[in-house]
Amino acid sequence: MFDNYLIRADSLHNDVIDGEIVGFQMAVRIANYRGVYLSLHTGYFLEVDGTLYPREAQSFEVNGKPPRGFDEIKAAVREHWDYDDEAILHIRAPGGLSAGAHVVRFQQCVIAAYGYLPTDEAWVKEPPTPGTGAGSDKTPQIITYHLTLTETAEA
Repeated sequence: MFDNYLIRADSLHNDVIDGEIVGFQMAVRIANYRGVYLSLHTGYFLEVDGTLYPREAQSFEVNGKPPRGFDEIKAAVREHWDYDDEAILHIRAPGGLSAGAHVVRFQQCVIAAYGYLPTDEAWVKEPPTPGTGAGSDKTPQIITYHLTLTETAEA
């Protein structure tokens, strides 16, 4: 239901560190109306203009804390991401993205926050691969967004 609102449309920007473009970022929201404990959030299926960016290239900034990888977030069992709070998804991609229109295919991967599934223990140890639909909770389909990056690719 909330799938089409998971990325803020005007949030696509390049990430610049010490004058160098190291990747790009976008503002994201949680699909689960109850929010979620971060330890249950296992990453994203993310494809931009046909290029796949795996979970290992992603870091996640939420609750006023610096960006963290999903291996670190797996241990955040007491930290909650509330439904109405935006987070920033950072993607490591040297040179970032060019200015202009981009096609973004996106799926949030969150292990079910309530109930018990036979897969739960296995998925806590080894999260499912984003994009397979496994562990996608409220976002069972990959959603396509059309986003525009308005800045130049210069640092």
